[in-house]
Amino acid sequence: MRYYIVDDDINIVKILSNIIEEKNMGDIVGFSYDGESALKDIMLSNPDIVLVDLLMPKLDGNTLVKEIKSVKPEINFIMISQVSDKELITDSYYSGIEFFISKPLNKIEVEKVVNKVAEKVRMERILKYIRKVVKHEEIDKNDSSDRIKKMKYILSALGMLGAKGTNDIISICEYIIINKKCYKESCIDSVCEHLGDNPKIVKQRIRRSIKEGLINMANAGIEDYYADTFQQYSNTLFDFENVKAEMDKIRGKKGAGGKVNLNKFFEGLLFLCENTF
Repeated sequence: MRYYIVDDDINIVKILSNIIEEKNMGDIVGFSYDGESALKDIMLSNPDIVLVDLLMPKLDGNTLVKEIKSVKPEINFIMISQVSDKELITDSYYSGIEFFISKPLNKIEVEKVVNKVAEKVRMERILKYIRKVVKHEEIDKNDSSDRIKKMKYILSALGMLGAKGTNDIISICEYIIINKKCYKESCIDSVCEHLGDNPKIVKQRIRRSIKEGLINMANAGIEDYYADTFQQYSNTLFDFENVKAEMDKIRGKKGAGGKVNLNKFFEGLLFLCENTF
């Protein structure tokens, strides 16, 4: 913990400093003898806990607490005063303090109260961290889900859904996306082994499915060369020369059609999943 002490009595400042240091509660990052000096100094030193007197020259404790809380609500305050007026003490709690300690100081009471506030600060930090982690995981989960949806949309647009090889493509891409890997780090052989499949058989199924997509893409190009689907996917998922070769085969100009490039298809599909379609 980082502590700051504000009191117009130098002896009180020394007593509080000694208690905190002797009990290894944390570090004293600063102190002031009036509220006005403390206001500027606390803003700069940004302590976790401030021990502040109620009645001080230039700026009283309640006003100081309100001013700082309006800018840095995470700073915690413990009020220290010999005042016994219930209204003033109530006002102190309304200003935003955690505890009120009466003077003359009792060492055991000071230690107990400071430890309570320090524990509160620690718990707030833990909860903040947990919320941050959960939120980050939810964002990652949603992002992965969106990318997988895009992938299925693309495969559907290519007329490839339903084939066994397409299911293999989806499984491999899901593994890469969820584990935050890139295709070069995750060759098909290693992913297949991880998923418990025979790489050679899986590759054969995938090639047949991609070939089906290539044929469908070539037909789309013949029907409408400027169609959005053709323009968007013909050169991202396939080599255009292979698409053209398949178009020529369909037209009867060539006996052999286009060839399938697994690396090109997977890299293109994963790239498109990261972007809007």
